[in-house]
Amino acid sequence: MKTMVAALMAAASCVGVAQARTGVEADRAAPVLTLDQAVAAAGGAAPATQVARAAIDAARAARDVAGLRPNPVAQGQVENIIGSGAFRGLRSAETTVGVAVPIETGGKRGARVAVAGAQLSRAELQAAITAADIRVQVTQLYVEAVAAERRLATARDQVRIAGDALHAASIRVQAGRASPLEQQRADVARVNAAANAERAGRLAQAARTNLARRIGQPVDGSLDDGLLDRLPVPMIGPDAPVRVAGTLAMAAADADLAIAEAGVRLARANRVPDLNIGPALRRLSATNDTAAVLSVSIPIPVFNNGRAAIAEATAQRRQAEAVRRVTALDVEQAVTDARAEVANAATMARAASGPALTAAREAARIARIGYREGKFGQLDLLDAERTLAETRLAAIDALASYQNARARLERLTAPVPNTGDHF
Repeated sequence: MKTMVAALMAAASCVGVAQARTGVEADRAAPVLTLDQAVAAAGGAAPATQVARAAIDAARAARDVAGLRPNPVAQGQVENIIGSGAFRGLRSAETTVGVAVPIETGGKRGARVAVAGAQLSRAELQAAITAADIRVQVTQLYVEAVAAERRLATARDQVRIAGDALHAASIRVQAGRASPLEQQRADVARVNAAANAERAGRLAQAARTNLARRIGQPVDGSLDDGLLDRLPVPMIGPDAPVRVAGTLAMAAADADLAIAEAGVRLARANRVPDLNIGPALRRLSATNDTAAVLSVSIPIPVFNNGRAAIAEATAQRRQAEAVRRVTALDVEQAVTDARAEVANAATMARAASGPALTAAREAARIARIGYREGKFGQLDLLDAERTLAETRLAAIDALASYQNARARLERLTAPVPNTGDHF
């Protein structure tokens, strides 16, 4: 009876492994969704991208509005009516019809265009920042999906190994070379391995679902599994100095400073009073004659002379300058920390996926052979298998940590795209 049970368990294990291999082969047959393809799909489907595009359209329209001249004003006036004596009724009415043309002075139109151009550049830069943020988010989800599938493969392999160990324990018990406790212990290990594989399967499916939700399309095919194994060549010597110029964060601070400087220029231009010239025609009803009229008006800056607006704009420029200096320090610190994190993650990934994993595999292989030949006890085998499983998972985590750290560093040092000059 025990022999039949052991045979059934081994057969079930083989069926599970065959199904897993069939699923893997099906995934490999499907088109591979690369990271760049996932990023491109996410960029087109992300609501943040639509927000950035709408902001660019609004800023471009605002720049067009800033370049428009003020509209002329049609004027009409009737004098000397409904009075007394000669001015009774409309007999002495004087009707004037004309146009008031505002003339901007002090370079107001150019200053408005400069502010709008700076705001358009900032909106385009924000779109680039949004794209960089989407890339790092998709990269993290993609790496997690690949790592989850590797954990699932490791868990399934542990199910196979546990099944083999149970089969070996059953043979030893039947031959009288071991106590039934070994078979029970091996069965517990197999059950735990199966439960862990079921858990890893759910996590892998959840990781794919999260990636599909982010990129806006189902992820049915296989992923680029080799992404995790791409480690850099170890660098010898001191790190290159941190250069924050040209990064997105510094470009954003520079764009905010440019907007503030353009605001100072606009405030100074608004301080210069505008002229209003009104050419018109006047008809005198008493003589039925027509005469030309020309009016010129200019506001008197008594209550609002523009000094407060200039002071406000100047303070905003000083604030933008201070924020730029703070941003430079923050970016330098963040890049330095990110470089150290990437280097440490690469070191851990090389160690975990290299010598440590090789040693754990060799120890597990020797323990399996020794257990079958009766040279090692079951506890030695279980300890070696547990160490191998933990080392494989540690290697996967280390490789994923490196890829995530590299993505964050690339986000910090992402170059500024050429959006043109709008000033």
